[in-house]
Order: sequence, then C-alpha cells, then structure tokens
Amino acid sequence: MSVGLGISAPLSPTSDTSMGTSTFSLADYVVFILLLVFSLAIGLYHAFRGWGRHTVGELLMADRKMDCLPVALSLLATFQSAVAILGVPSEIYRFGTQYWFLGCCYFLGLLIPAHIFIPIFYRLHLTSAYEYLELRFNKTVRVCGTMTFIFQMVIYMGVVLYAPSLALNAVTGFDLWLSVLTLGIVCTIYTSLGGLKAVIWTDVFQTLVMFFGQLAVIIVGSAKVGGLGHVWAVASQHGRISGIELDPDPFVRHTFWTLAFGGVFMMLSLYGVNQAQVQRYLSSRTEKAAVLSCYAVFPCQQVALCMGCLIGLVMFVYYQEHPMSIQQAQAAPDQFVLYFVMDLLKGLPGLPGLFVACLFSGSLSTISSAFNSLATVTMEDLIRPWFPEFAEARPIMLSRGLAFGYGLLCLGMVYISSQMGPVLQGAVVGLLAGLVMAFWIGIGSIVISMGSHISLPPTNGSSFSLPSNLTVATVTTLMPSTTLSKPTGLRRLYSLSYLWYSAHNSTTVIVVGLIVSLLTGGMRGRSLNPATIYPVWPKLRALLPLSCQKRLHCGSYSQNHLIDGELFSKKLRNGVLGDSRDKEAMVLDGTAPQGNNPTCVLHETSL
Repeated sequence: MSVGLGISAPLSPTSDTSMGTSTFSLADYVVFILLLVFSLAIGLYHAFRGWGRHTVGELLMADRKMDCLPVALSLLATFQSAVAILGVPSEIYRFGTQYWFLGCCYFLGLLIPAHIFIPIFYRLHLTSAYEYLELRFNKTVRVCGTMTFIFQMVIYMGVVLYAPSLALNAVTGFDLWLSVLTLGIVCTIYTSLGGLKAVIWTDVFQTLVMFFGQLAVIIVGSAKVGGLGHVWAVASQHGRISGIELDPDPFVRHTFWTLAFGGVFMMLSLYGVNQAQVQRYLSSRTEKAAVLSCYAVFPCQQVALCMGCLIGLVMFVYYQEHPMSIQQAQAAPDQFVLYFVMDLLKGLPGLPGLFVACLFSGSLSTISSAFNSLATVTMEDLIRPWFPEFAEARPIMLSRGLAFGYGLLCLGMVYISSQMGPVLQGAVVGLLAGLVMAFWIGIGSIVISMGSHISLPPTNGSSFSLPSNLTVATVTTLMPSTTLSKPTGLRRLYSLSYLWYSAHNSTTVIVVGLIVSLLTGGMRGRSLNPATIYPVWPKLRALLPLSCQKRLHCGSYSQNHLIDGELFSKKLRNGVLGDSRDKEAMVLDGTAPQGNNPTCVLHETSL
C-alpha cells in the first residue's frame, strides 16, 4: 500500500475568541449531532441484528455478500477524507485548476486494479492483502508488509482525526477535544461491534452527507456571486483556469504528466493494494460485482473532484468581491475553506452544520476503514498464523477487541499529533529499501521546508512544499509554500513532486528486490503458484495477428514447475493453506507438452 502524510504544521488550539467566528446556531448543532446519531444507529443495527450468530467472516468480510453499489460508495468514502474536502478547494483557490487534471489518472488507476488485482485477490479467496505476499514469496515478507501497514495507518489515524477538528476549532470555536473524543468514540463503537458491514453502510450514508454538504456550498456560493458562468469568467480573467502544462520535469509540483501518470501509481497504491480497499472488493458477492464496484467508483470520483474544484473557484471569485477579514487573511491553508463556508452560509441556519457534518463524515469513513482493516490484518497475519489455538478459541471477541483497541490507539495518536509540531511526512510504499527511501525523501523535504523563507507562490507554481499521497489522494494544499529559488543537490531531490512518490518508491522496491533475487538465486528451484501471477504475455499476445501468435508461442514447459492455480484456490477455500513445503507438482490437464522452459509457466498458465 502506498501511503504518506501531508499536512500543515498543526496550529495550537485557539484560545483567543476573536480568532473564531462562532457562527454555529442551534440548527447547526442539531444537524451535526444527527450525523453522529445516524452513523451510530446504522452501526448498532448491523451489530445487534443476529447478535450471537455473528461469525469472524461476517465481522471482517461482511460474509462476502455485499452488492457492488454500497461497496463502490464505501470505496469512494474511504478515499474522500476530511483532508481532501479541505485540501482540494484550497489548492484550486491558491494555484488554479491544474490539479483538476488529476482526474485523467482515475481511468487507468481503476482499470488496472479491476482487471489485474481484483481477479487475482478474489480467486485466491484472500482476507488480508498481505496473504498474497506469503503465497508469492514467504511468511517473512507477509509479516513485514503487515507491520509496515500497521505502522503508517496508526500514524495516519491520529492525523486524519486531529487535523479537521483543529481547523474547525480555530475557525468556529467548536471545542477541539470534544469533537475529537465524540467522533473517535462513536466510530470505535460502531466499527468494533458492527464489523465491515456496518462500516460499509455507514460509509454509504456518510458519502451522501459529503455530497449534499459540498453541493450546498456550490449552490449558495455561485448564487451569491452571479452564477457558475460568472465564476468561470472571473477565474479566467485572473489566471486561475489552467491550460495543459506539458513540462515533463518530475520536480514541478503539478504538470499534466505528473498528475496523469504519477497519479496512476498513487491510484494503484490506493485502489490496487490498500488493505481497506481490497477488503471491500473481497466482501462482494461475486468477482463480477467486485469489478463493477471498481468501475462504479470512476464517475463518483470525477464528481467528487469536480465539486471540490468548483468550491475552490467559487471561493476565489467570492473573495474578489468580498474582502477577507484579518483572521481569514492570516489563516493557514487548511482553514481557508471553513472560513469561507462560515462566511458564506451565515444567516442560513443548518447549512454550516451540514458542511461540518460533511467534513466529519470524511473523517468517520476514513478512520472506521482504518480500524476495521487494522483489526483484519492483525487477526489474519499476526495472530491466526502464529497463535492458531488462541485465534480459534474466541474469534468474535478477539476481532471486536482488536477494532476497539485500535480505536483507543487512534485517540492516543491524536494527542501525540497535537504535540508534534510539524507532522511527520513520508511515503511508506514498499518494504525495506522502499520504506527507507520514502522516509528519507519525505523527512528531508519537510526539514528543508521548515528552514525555508515563506512567500506566496505564483499560480500553479512548483514552489509549494511537498506533501505526499495518503490514503487520501488529494491532500495537496496543507503545507506552507517555500521560496521561489530553484533547489540544487539534495534539496532538488527533496522537491520531487509528491505525486511521483509512489512511482519512485515502488520502483525502488522492484529494482532492489530483483537485484537481491538475482544475487541470491531467485526461487532456488521452488515451484511458483501461477494463481499469484497475472499472465501479461498471453494477454498481449492475444492482441496480435494469428501468424505472429504462432511464432511467439512458447514451445513447452516442465511439468515439474507447474502448480494448478485452480486447485490451489480450492485448497484455500477448504482451509488448506499450501506453502512452499507442501506444494505438489501438478499438471493442469495432463496434456502439457514436455520440455524445460520455466519462463513458459507464466505464459501458458491462465488464472
């Protein structure tokens, strides 16, 4: 899973009431409380429905009976966190619409998982994405992957809950720790008791809240400034409507290539191998439903991106006609949107509360997914393989206890985040070398930015300091800008666009892994399960003319190097986890030609 952290240096909770414009009315509080009540009610409904008859499969995988639409909306909700809701409009307001081209990467970023990752994971009947690492490599790699995931998610949970609470506190005077504790406790309760099914259905509700909250801002804002046509015209006059920037330089923060192709790697990390997303795919009734849910996310993501960008443009035009207050002019980037919303929607009881509910719906959906996925990988990767008797004794209680424990840990991480000053930035993309490279560049960039002179960058400039791509792909505007001078040496490396972090670190993992494999003997004669490999060559060869296909056809392969992926998957479904010690030499149908070309194992074996 490719992840990272990008967030502004946390501000101290405001103690000066003049800094907050406490515009929350009774109606706003009612709307906000209703969000919590309905989220809790949905979770408790699924928790108490069939109480006593729940299974571990139901808690962790929703019994693998979910339909594609709720899964798709849950996938979107996990992606669209509170940081994204605050970050995208602020990005557009400050730098223009170049970021809008990120939508170009969504197609490939979802097409590849739909046709490569989902079929492999689904047919292997996995629960944890890291089970694949053991099937493909060994148990050590699986544990390393799991520990990496747990490490970065624990850090992320605190940030994703603390950041919006802090911004809300600074702008509205809404009590910081009351909001943190309330959200954390509510989310912990319904996630630990209701399991994945509760998480998915609360995500559906919270997605609708996010949609209506952002839509209300767009409608009211555009009406106050003269319509969306006027918004576009004014934004164009001031250079906020960006053209296609074709500069291939990966150190330029946002260009078409960076957004369209660097973004693909980011999307693959989020929708291809992220445990929270993989778990939702695997909860689908069928493989087809899982693929359809991935396809359904594409238009939903485009709508979410467009809404965020429109809010940013409306905000820009609004402040061209309505001067900012001193507090707004001095606000941190992650407070821009909240100041705008409170200013725009004042006098409309309930609407500020709706947007705050929208904001915290993003937090709830993201951290509930984190709790559930952490409980799943801990249960499946760290407890069940090593302590099978303990895992089978009271699995329901253990699963709920893990989710509850991670909820409490999240609250602890919120407190740590409040004491950290500038929050750790880094990208945890792979194992070992990839992890080291990620933290080297991430921490280096934040250290460099801390010592840099802060100035306002030009529209679409590349001088913005670098966040990376957290489970939320849109955390882009929440760090201060840096000097306009062009960096050199290590500073140049640290200025790599955050959208290339996934590609850079994934490449590091692959290259280092291949080199070590070649030096140490690779598989060392061990058989490779073809069910863990996507048959790229046969798929590409099928696109060629028949005459070319015959020329490129592999002649033969050795029976001793074959493992039937179909039979292996059946063994998994029956609870027999084959490893390198019990893998048998199997022939697919007894008609395999003789020979000794191990390369053709992958070519001739389909999933």
